[in-house]
Amino acid sequence: MTSISDKWLSLAILALCQVAAMALWFSASAVLPSLVVEYDLNSFQQALFTSTVQIGFVVGSLSSALFGLADRLPPKLFFLSSAIIAAIANALLLLIEPTDGIVPMLRFITGVCMAGIYPVGMRMAATWAKGDMGLLVGILVGALTLGSASPHLFNAIGGIDWRFTIATASICAVAAAIGILFFKMGPAYTKAPRFHPRHILSAWNIKSVRLANLGYLGHMWELYAMWAWIGIFLTASFSLTMETIQAHDLAKLATFVTMAAGAVGCLAAGYLADKLGRTTLTIIAMLISGSCALSVGFLFGTSPIWLTLLCIVWGISIIADSAQFSASVAELSPPEIVGTMLTLQTSLGFTLTLITIHLMPYAVDFLSWHYAFAPLAIGPFLGVWAMLKLRQHPEAIKLADGKK
Repeated sequence: MTSISDKWLSLAILALCQVAAMALWFSASAVLPSLVVEYDLNSFQQALFTSTVQIGFVVGSLSSALFGLADRLPPKLFFLSSAIIAAIANALLLLIEPTDGIVPMLRFITGVCMAGIYPVGMRMAATWAKGDMGLLVGILVGALTLGSASPHLFNAIGGIDWRFTIATASICAVAAAIGILFFKMGPAYTKAPRFHPRHILSAWNIKSVRLANLGYLGHMWELYAMWAWIGIFLTASFSLTMETIQAHDLAKLATFVTMAAGAVGCLAAGYLADKLGRTTLTIIAMLISGSCALSVGFLFGTSPIWLTLLCIVWGISIIADSAQFSASVAELSPPEIVGTMLTLQTSLGFTLTLITIHLMPYAVDFLSWHYAFAPLAIGPFLGVWAMLKLRQHPEAIKLADGKK
């Protein structure tokens, strides 16, 4: 027998472990401003710090599906092993120069291991779901958000010594590996069916699933490009109105707050989506985040206070809808292929982020920071269209117990 206390204690443990392990994802990206100054990294080298993690995650998640690792391996063991390997790969960055050619490979390995942490964590949380799928997935995405933001806080605490951030993120991942042993699987835990290649076509053939995936892709077009470059943007903006050292320190804290605020958005959105409907929530969130992408550049070089406040609103709205796309696909897909559909959705989304992450430096060169983020608004606005179409689809009744 399981109890409510068992459920929320296990979910609290899982969320904390997710926060600690996900610190690895942006540990190197968070210290980019310091690395650029110390090692004169070019735009392509800067983008590699994040994009190679994305590539690794895509490769890792697809491999996990193709070989059935998430089904054949005990989830806690999979999570533990992934966190330890990723921590080692991240820690090795301390032993080599950031300009070394092996750095992208280490970041790639970290990304591969993230596929054993983020999707597996979502599956573990789902074993406790009972009419609150949106909230539970929202908790996990909120943990991912806080974990991704935490390196920026480490970086601010560590001052100009970027090694502090890298070391702290690796230590946190090891702690997550140990902590996950105390997680208890929920009553809905069962082994999922083996992967079949033909199931991939369902992501396109089932119209409701296709629309949910299109909404998710619009969301992802914006999300990781913003997360990867917002620190550089804020540093450049603050440097125009204050001394360089002060600008760098304030930008680190502002970046952390911007990203960490998204965790609040995930929790609130998870609760509201179960009550008000998934399409309603995602449409509102994407309209807000897309508007922020269009307007944030107009505050570049102006008051740090107003710019930071707008970025916080952006940080909340840009991730608030993320979990609801996954919950939508889980509710709209045939039960026997839910795992495959979620894995495919995540892989496609993170593949798309490679484009926008690498396009940002060119956008800055051609458009300047005043307009560089504006093209990101294309994604959420197309996502709004997809979710409006899904709202009109007969199968939308399956969402959130009939709440569209």
